[in-house]
Amino acid sequence: MTQSAHDRAAQLRSELNYHIYRYNVLNDPIITDAEYDKLYHDLVKIEAEYPDLCTPDSPTQRVGSDLETDFAKVAHPAPILSLSNAFDGDELQKWEERNRKLLPDNIDLDYVLEPKLDGLSIVMTYENGVLTTAATRGNGEVGDDVTANIRTISNIPLRIPANPKSDLPSPAKLVVRGEVLFLKADFAKLNTEQEAKGLPKYINARNTASGSLKQKDSRITAERNLKAYIYSIVDSDGVNVQTESDVLAYLQAMGFDSIPDAQYYPSLDAIIADLSAWEARRDSLPFEIDGLVIKINSLPIQRELGISGKDPRGAIAYKFPAEEGTTKLLDITDNIGRTGKLTPTAQLEPIFLGGVTVSNASLHNYDMIRDLDIRKGDSVIIKRSGDVIPYVIGPVIGARDGSETEIQAPDVCPFSGDKLIRPDGAVDLFCPNPKCPERVFRSLEFFVSRGAMDIDGMGPQTIKVLIDEGLIQDEADIFYLKADDIIGLEGFAEKKVQNLLESVEAAKQRPLAQVLASLGMEGVGTTVSNLLVDSFQSLDNLLDLSHKVKAAESDFLALVEPFNATQHMLEGQNSDVKKARERLQYPLLDIAPRYVDSDNLETKLSRLLKPIFELAPSDAPDAAQIADALQILIDTARPLLNIEGLGPILVRNIVDAFADEHYQALLVKMQNAGVTMQAVEKEQAGIALDGLKFVLTGTMSVARDEIKTMIEAHGGKVSGSVSKKTDYVVVGDNAGSKADKAASLGVTILSEADLRNMIGE
Repeated sequence: MTQSAHDRAAQLRSELNYHIYRYNVLNDPIITDAEYDKLYHDLVKIEAEYPDLCTPDSPTQRVGSDLETDFAKVAHPAPILSLSNAFDGDELQKWEERNRKLLPDNIDLDYVLEPKLDGLSIVMTYENGVLTTAATRGNGEVGDDVTANIRTISNIPLRIPANPKSDLPSPAKLVVRGEVLFLKADFAKLNTEQEAKGLPKYINARNTASGSLKQKDSRITAERNLKAYIYSIVDSDGVNVQTESDVLAYLQAMGFDSIPDAQYYPSLDAIIADLSAWEARRDSLPFEIDGLVIKINSLPIQRELGISGKDPRGAIAYKFPAEEGTTKLLDITDNIGRTGKLTPTAQLEPIFLGGVTVSNASLHNYDMIRDLDIRKGDSVIIKRSGDVIPYVIGPVIGARDGSETEIQAPDVCPFSGDKLIRPDGAVDLFCPNPKCPERVFRSLEFFVSRGAMDIDGMGPQTIKVLIDEGLIQDEADIFYLKADDIIGLEGFAEKKVQNLLESVEAAKQRPLAQVLASLGMEGVGTTVSNLLVDSFQSLDNLLDLSHKVKAAESDFLALVEPFNATQHMLEGQNSDVKKARERLQYPLLDIAPRYVDSDNLETKLSRLLKPIFELAPSDAPDAAQIADALQILIDTARPLLNIEGLGPILVRNIVDAFADEHYQALLVKMQNAGVTMQAVEKEQAGIALDGLKFVLTGTMSVARDEIKTMIEAHGGKVSGSVSKKTDYVVVGDNAGSKADKAASLGVTILSEADLRNMIGE
């Protein structure tokens, strides 16, 4: 044994015990889970090489615990163990080699691989088919009783088999283990609701799931839309399974959501060859994972191998490269995007994450900086997930030394000098000047990019040169470029200019929906632009409608202007009065969509706006006058309000964009240059789906865009969201919450094969 190993082990024990204290006692960690895992793994390796260094106070001898004092305790029927970790293929092979030394020679080992869900472990007991108890993992021996909260999770069966027509008997006793978590979409929705309430967003899905499951009021848990996936049998009476594959099949037959995407592998080598593919899939999965769980398929072999310390030998966790880390926030720079939105960017001490060195990361907006109390000089937690731009999760408060300084939001655009604005209801700051040099550059960069107008040969550097030479100032100028203007500029040889102008000419023939999506208007992406073109067929129709809606909205706002005087009155500060006044100030967001298909507007408005009518000044209009003006606005905006998939905010953004003088002039200028501004008539292959509305979810045999095109070619329409107006939801593999919503609304669910049968394929 070397002195350095002795000293390093002592140092690691001290560091790890300190971090355990900060995490579990102070609830104020100063390193990420991945950084903790690295320190822990280093100590495990030293203790494996020098067993004498393994002391009773070593964190490797500790069983983790999530126990809290506020819950009754439940004893588990068998130890709920954790797993040892491997970080690369070599470590997985060494794990298998250690196991083979304990087994008969030449034994065949096959495996089941499962995604390592990043959630909260749960143990549930069913007696004679009825859920009786649910507990957290706790310290592995005893857990917190969370039965009432578990009952609120919709995909957990309260009785098994969940299918009352099943031929399988209910086991006398069945104890299962699984994971409770948020799907990514549900966590994002929860944070959207937090923002709408003016509350700070949740940072970590796992911690939020844990907090949701440990609510004293189960009604709060029920609101959080948690999911549970079950992956093992802890104890049972009358259940005979011999492999992990049998376990998963049995759990599914009982009605559990067994762990998704589990796969059988005939050998460990096959798993190792597939690790990079799994890592690439990570971000496309509907839930967060931080690695993979690899289990020997044979349960008798698992039992024969037994346990080493606190870890079963028959299974191991493969951890993906760290996506989170802590580093120092050095400074803030402000960036302006094509819509004028200002995004603060953190300048960082370089940190290696997810295979790349990160030196800057998004801070989202200044409200988030304020709410999280992020300061210059802070140690901050950075996350990089796949190809997503790295972003700051939050500060490490416990690491502060007093030298940190608060961050103030700027007042003016750093590129144009214009005063920044914050639109009503927005959390972001914007530069309002459409000719801001940075906005112009970012807009052009997006406009020509692949997936937008696809203009080859016009990358960021070319755009910079053309802007600097005064040849382009907006997107339309691209279509007026001439060879004589460009030849002779630095880097522009004759062949390059010819290729560039040919690409520009080809771009004039792009479909109208592609042109609109390429302009980068707020909320008008590919889906929305296709909806608009399907409904209006031409740019002129869309511009004309937007003008008329804007005029009707202006007339309505002028009529109800006297009610704004109530905001200066003491009674006008009443919450009901303020809400009624806001409805009048933003008619396209509230009352127009609310009453788009209603009659007897006068009566309904009298009830809705009663608080403000009671304070009405003498020159204020009555309910009948407001109803008349609102009806005109509704009738004018009806072609937009009736497009399924366009919410009120999108409708307002579309009207504002296409009625805006800058966009009007730009689009007309493009039209005059020969850019397509008319819808192309779609080929009709049949009428089998005429008038039917579809929603697609999950992975199909071909790209979903191909399925969408096929549906439209046979007269159907495809929407992005499920509603009572949806006729069919077409479900592929790994279908998400849309399938659940379809079931709850009674909407018919089809497979891809069912759909193809409908059109005679």
